[in-house]
Amino acid sequence: MAMEMRTEGPVKTRREGAILEVTLDAPKANAISLKTSRVMGQVFRDFRDDDSLRICIVRSAGEKFFCPGWDLKAAAEGDAVDGDYGVGGFGGLQELPNLNKPVIAAVQGICCGGGLELAISADLIMCSTTATFALPEIRSGTVADAASIKLPKRIPYHVAMDLLLTGRWFDAEEAFRWGLIKEICAPEDLMEKTWALARLLESGPPLVYAAIKEVVREAENMRFQDALNRVSKRLMPTVDRLYSSEDQLEGAKAFAEKRDPVWKGR
Repeated sequence: MAMEMRTEGPVKTRREGAILEVTLDAPKANAISLKTSRVMGQVFRDFRDDDSLRICIVRSAGEKFFCPGWDLKAAAEGDAVDGDYGVGGFGGLQELPNLNKPVIAAVQGICCGGGLELAISADLIMCSTTATFALPEIRSGTVADAASIKLPKRIPYHVAMDLLLTGRWFDAEEAFRWGLIKEICAPEDLMEKTWALARLLESGPPLVYAAIKEVVREAENMRFQDALNRVSKRLMPTVDRLYSSEDQLEGAKAFAEKRDPVWKGR
């Protein structure tokens, strides 16, 4: 299928069907400045709000860097660490509200600091054997804020604290061992396998995906029974929409008729 391509400064996008690929292309290291973060936020917001798009892939240009995080050169030129990062916060993704569509990060090379925070803001992480990770903020006397909140919920607490308190580097094998990433790929296979995963998800039920993401997000700080009650009583918008949808009925019909369902997202 032909792809639609678009470039906005350091952010490039291409689209195939219902899949959007977002590439951070900010030489030399794909660091993120305030301006770049705002552009990324606009791109992810547009993805969220476009009903014809279902899956997003986040990647970076080049082989050496996924993203080292904050653009220190831009900071030296006046970017404030507490400046306007845009609608989705740093990197445009980690604070974007109501993003109820699957996002896959494809990581190769150095992924550290805010770059790692960007990656763990995705739902699934695919990575190359060349990927290396760290949260080195402690060495510069600052805190990896988003990672300090998210990482202990993604991997075992003591492992997360080790990484946060030491700032040490770890490789793809260790990231896989702790469940941080889905799959390790040869560098030449990374994007092919990432796109294969995206196409698999593209064929799935978008309203169910939306409900899963809202339930997971909202239940994070709720008691089990309270969260379950909100689901069963259809108090979450995505769940209410799903249970009133053509797709929910189509799923039941397809199962009874022993055929593949045709999802319409409505």
